[in-house]
Amino acid sequence: MKAPSGQSPAISSDPDCPEPPSAAEGGPVSHALSRVARLHRIAAGRRLRGAGLYPGQEFVMMHLWDKGPVRQAELIKACDLDPSTVTKMLQRLEQAGHVRRRPDPGDGRAVLVEATEESCALLSQVRDAWRDLERVTLAGLEPAERGELVRLLGKVEANLCSEAADCSGAGHG
Repeated sequence: MKAPSGQSPAISSDPDCPEPPSAAEGGPVSHALSRVARLHRIAAGRRLRGAGLYPGQEFVMMHLWDKGPVRQAELIKACDLDPSTVTKMLQRLEQAGHVRRRPDPGDGRAVLVEATEESCALLSQVRDAWRDLERVTLAGLEPAERGELVRLLGKVEANLCSEAADCSGAGHG
């Protein structure tokens, strides 16, 4: 498909991945990134379902597994999510026995969140899910293309991070 003079060509002519709507004609890359992010989240959700996790909960668990007990406020900042979203996630994870919340002994107003020992069984399931997601996501790309994609996405992330008020979550998922 040939784009009109002065416009970028459409990212995809596949009927399952339609051209950007007319309102997004000036942003075909942004539209493609939005579609890819949505599909990636759906694919991640399918893989995490076997571990009993909803999309996004794995980021909370990854942070807790790597950092150990942290204040809930720190977890909210690290995951770059709305406090009410994290609270809901923690309620579900706590009900499933994956996290424990308790008062911070150093500050009674703060809450510490930690992964339970039982949650460590999820670690290999999350690793396997992400390994499979990577395989599916990058299928058909040569190693050099994969490296270039990571490099280019890093540049895009830096551009968007400089635009954002707070880049604390950049590079962490």
